[in-house]
Amino acid sequence: MPIRIALLVFATLFMVARPIPAAAAAYVDEVPFITTPDHVTLAMLELGGVTAQDRLIDLGSGDGRIVITAARLFGASGLGLEIVPDLVARSETSARQAGVADRARFRVQDLFEADLSGASVITMYLLPDVNLQLRPRLLSLAPGTRIVSHDWDMGDWQPDRTVTLPVPDKVVGREKLSRLHLWHVPAPVQGTWCADRFRLNLTQRFQAYHARLDGAARSLEWSGRIQGATLEPPVDGPARPRLTWRDGTLHPAAGSPGLPDGLHFVAC
Repeated sequence: MPIRIALLVFATLFMVARPIPAAAAAYVDEVPFITTPDHVTLAMLELGGVTAQDRLIDLGSGDGRIVITAARLFGASGLGLEIVPDLVARSETSARQAGVADRARFRVQDLFEADLSGASVITMYLLPDVNLQLRPRLLSLAPGTRIVSHDWDMGDWQPDRTVTLPVPDKVVGREKLSRLHLWHVPAPVQGTWCADRFRLNLTQRFQAYHARLDGAARSLEWSGRIQGATLEPPVDGPARPRLTWRDGTLHPAAGSPGLPDGLHFVAC
């Protein structure tokens, strides 16, 4: 994205939560220096279920506190992407001082040009329009990838969970609150799937899906939710198959009603 647009995004982004360098502040009037409260940073990582097995990417990493905290308290490895070189240098210094420079790295890079494919967790504090621009790329990540956004949502892609925290000293906005949103990237299952004589038609809207299965003694139809790579059947009503997306194929759980064990569906 052009440098002027990038700095405008950066300046507005960090006026809520992170220090703003002079280069970005030139594009806004008297932006205050405000940092994200530690309890909000910690809550974002807890909401994302971060562990030592995760690789986290923070989009617009500012002073690096999310990546450093993830490494220091949770043992995760992380990468902070930031467009302002001074903040990247400051983050690298802080990581060394915290003793986590081997797990907390930082890079000067445009968010829209970055490779996000290696992340198991994405954290972000961006503007609503930027979230929507990034949404197609986020939805293309591996099923089950966790995305945590501070304050802003993803339009009609509803979060799986939202947590509201009191922030008494928050100086921007009328509410003294921060809202943290969590999404799990759903498997891409829209379309028709075939296995032997069975035909499975799936329609998908983000985490929601509707299924029709033909080829059994009678057709089955149901709706459910996608939890990462798993298509969960409805809790109430007649039993329906639970399906797992794996490398572009769909695998019914053992004992799924209407389907023999060992079957797997491929796109057709």
